[in-house]
Amino acid sequence: MKLFLITVGKLRKGPEADLIKDYLTRFDRIGRNMGLGPASVIEVEDKKGGGKAAEAALLAKALPENATLVVLDERGKLLTSPDFANKIAGWRDQGQPNLAFMIGGADGLDASLLNRADLKLSFGKMVWPHMLARVMLTEQLYRAASILSGAPYHRV
Repeated sequence: MKLFLITVGKLRKGPEADLIKDYLTRFDRIGRNMGLGPASVIEVEDKKGGGKAAEAALLAKALPENATLVVLDERGKLLTSPDFANKIAGWRDQGQPNLAFMIGGADGLDASLLNRADLKLSFGKMVWPHMLARVMLTEQLYRAASILSGAPYHRV
């Protein structure tokens, strides 16, 4: 199952980009033996300033066909890391070809994408900066692959 991180905004070089690259490399290394990955990042940018609706159109266009869609939203569901890993494994085991994670811009995601989502996921009730949300997501993907592989990275 291929994974896609579809995000609003272009990531510049820096510590966040380094962490994301590191976690995705780790994910791909562990995940490939379990039918997960590769993971790729698709960045969209609304250069015309059309707001959430314009961002939604760009994000929807970037969404692969037949993808299970997980959106990050502060009002979404809170999952433990093992539950998140099991969710991913379940989609994989059901034969889903593509799993897409979507992170909106500063104003969040448009209702059209929230309503389309197979899962609305939250990293807590606090709002996180866009780039940190990317880092947190990629770390959790690596953690999920580690949990599913039985590697000792995740400790209870």
